[in-house]
Amino acid sequence: MAEVILKELSKSFGKEIAVEKISMTIPNGAFVVLLGPTGAGKTTTLRLISGLEKADFGEVWIDGRNVGNETPAQRDVAMVFQQYSLYPHLTVRDNLAFPLKSPILNTSADDIDRKVAQVAEVLQIGDKLDNKATALSGGEMQRVSIGRALVRDPTIYLMDEPLSSLDAKLRTDLRIELKRIHASMGATLLYVTHDQIEAMTMATHVGVLDEGRLVQFGTPRDIYENPNSLYVAGRLGLPRINVLPADLFGNAPSGTSKIGMRPEHVQQGDGLDAEVQRVEHLGDQSRLHLTLRGYKITTIADPAHDYKPGAHIKIAPRNPLFFDVNGNRIR
Repeated sequence: MAEVILKELSKSFGKEIAVEKISMTIPNGAFVVLLGPTGAGKTTTLRLISGLEKADFGEVWIDGRNVGNETPAQRDVAMVFQQYSLYPHLTVRDNLAFPLKSPILNTSADDIDRKVAQVAEVLQIGDKLDNKATALSGGEMQRVSIGRALVRDPTIYLMDEPLSSLDAKLRTDLRIELKRIHASMGATLLYVTHDQIEAMTMATHVGVLDEGRLVQFGTPRDIYENPNSLYVAGRLGLPRINVLPADLFGNAPSGTSKIGMRPEHVQQGDGLDAEVQRVEHLGDQSRLHLTLRGYKITTIADPAHDYKPGAHIKIAPRNPLFFDVNGNRIR
């Protein structure tokens, strides 16, 4: 485990700015998720920390030392990529053991066997150790890929969208697995994704990136409840936040251009008249798609109430968020 500190970290590729003056502290033992769309700078940040890319400006500190002049091996980080990156001709056991056979680590044969068995048990692939990598399912291959990082006992784990190529059920299973592994090992972990569900369910801290800049950093709950901009508000929450004109309901603070209402913050039974366009029954709740004066609004409702398309209900905002013309939060 180790604390990782980024100081004014910047990187450009030609005229394209990939990362711009990112400063962030990844606490010792934290599970930090970098969240943002494609091109936000998430993967480049990971590669700068690992040493696979050299920063144009700024510093990376790992475990109290400036690692700017260290190689990836000297930085003692383990990286899991989106693709499995396994050796197809080797067994699961040999794939897991491969990083430990590096001359730099100088691991004994007994320690290799012990660590491989331990990680295989944690990842629940102990019965697959003698299988070739090509004989595994996609979920099993990704577990082996993650296991190759876990056997190392590095100072920090870096994971670049490791679940994005898996189907929905496997992603759910491995999200739970990764959170359990993190809790049991107490490791420092930096995880990149564009999936807000992964960020909300796994992270102790979330860093939201926008065009190479870190625009907010905090706990998932704090960022969800107290976004500092309309952009950040739209990165977390499913269904997405409703964004409406400031004068639609009235009583907005001076300078407000847009109001944001989370679906659970649309109060029903009082206010303005909205029409039900579509109903999604999700078991524990119903999702209502409404129109109000030509604007689309999504909210949630008690599944016991049988709403029909064309029905009318009155709605009003409860604890809305206010944003100025530039999308900045008005508090």
